[in-house]
Amino acid sequence: QVQLVESGGGLVQPGGSLRLSCAASGSIFRLNAMGWYRQAAGKERELVATIISSGGSTNYADSVKGRFTISRDNDKNTVYLEMNSLKPEDTAVYYCNAGLFYYSESSKMYRYLEVWGQGTLVTVSS
Repeated sequence: QVQLVESGGGLVQPGGSLRLSCAASGSIFRLNAMGWYRQAAGKERELVATIISSGGSTNYADSVKGRFTISRDNDKNTVYLEMNSLKPEDTAVYYCNAGLFYYSESSKMYRYLEVWGQGTLVTVSS
């Protein structure tokens, strides 16, 4: 079974920093693009940042550019989100997303799957 597990959320004051981690586990053959999304109360889920498999290209929402940094460690199958200069409007549940190839024992084939983590809550408040 393939899964993503996020960690690092919590309560932080405005202007503070947090680092989120998302580790992929299971019979993973190859991790493709990974990303972070967030969903604030009463709002739709939105893209925060994405990173390609090599880590050579990243993409950010305008609202977080210059404050957030996405990175990945392919040896650990982990993606990170460094969040600085946090604002109250950054408060949301943050979800990790990944496209990956895994080996299916039942079909004896490599298959593609898009996986979501369970989410981690980030609260920015004084």
